[in-house]
Amino acid sequence: MMTGSLDRRLFLKSAAAVGAAFGLPRLPATALAAGRAQQAEPLFKISLAEWSLNRTLRAGRLTNLDFPAFAKREFGIEAVEYVNQYFMDKGKDTAYFTDLKKRCDDNGVKSVLIMCDDGVNLGDPDEARRAQAAETHYQWVEAAKFLGCHSIRVNARSRGTEDEQSDHVADGLRRLCDFAKPHEINVIVENHGGLSSNGAWLAATIKKVSMDNCGTLPDFGNFTIGGGQEYDRYQGVSELMPFAKGVSAKSYQFDEAGNEVRIDYRRMLKIVLDAGYHGYIGIEWEGGRPGEVEGIRLTQRLLERLREELGRAGANPQSDD
Repeated sequence: MMTGSLDRRLFLKSAAAVGAAFGLPRLPATALAAGRAQQAEPLFKISLAEWSLNRTLRAGRLTNLDFPAFAKREFGIEAVEYVNQYFMDKGKDTAYFTDLKKRCDDNGVKSVLIMCDDGVNLGDPDEARRAQAAETHYQWVEAAKFLGCHSIRVNARSRGTEDEQSDHVADGLRRLCDFAKPHEINVIVENHGGLSSNGAWLAATIKKVSMDNCGTLPDFGNFTIGGGQEYDRYQGVSELMPFAKGVSAKSYQFDEAGNEVRIDYRRMLKIVLDAGYHGYIGIEWEGGRPGEVEGIRLTQRLLERLREELGRAGANPQSDD
């Protein structure tokens, strides 16, 4: 569909014709180009994952309620991803979420998703426990809907052979997605250790669920399968991107030039963008040094720099003629 682009061209031509009729000077091409650039959407948006501040939160120097305002004040980031570990006992506390939502609204911050680590297995081999695990997540679906999130992130854990685990996880996800669908909330799975860090296995499992509100949260860094095995991170992200409803930019260490040492961010972002994804990419700092605030800043700067560079490299402005 080219409707938006066509409308803008017609508007610019009409404006030029009206200007000429009244003897007004013609806008220079650079000014028109600048106007188009301002209207263009960014290649992707940046959010902040709460886990980036896990040591600060555990030490009590920051609370989940203060997190949105901190993200905006400290980094100018206007979208946040929560981790339910920091408010696990508040799942059904309407007053708590009303307060949190007000703080977001007051600071102009959007809630993107809730990462759920409840210690229950959606792929439990026992059907009754699998159903219970899905029900345990219902409160987070409702909280996500109230806050204005688009998704909850869950884990894909099970036992048995690879095929058995895939069947069990798919069944648990389907049960949870059935509940989440009328709430217009996605259920997304992160590569988070074990078989879930096998991109091909997780992609096949998501296909098996076959629901449009079931997807993935590809993480640049979590590809440790276990037993000393590492899955190729670039292959894994490529396999998960067709189902992505979010992306996690894991970072560990930076060099003096401001590049992530372990992960080729340019290559990763090319994979993400080539898949047609232009949504939120969440900063998830997990390094030791520098500290959390500086680690987040370094990741943010790298994402912003590459977003600009890749935008210029991929620019293909269409003629107004």
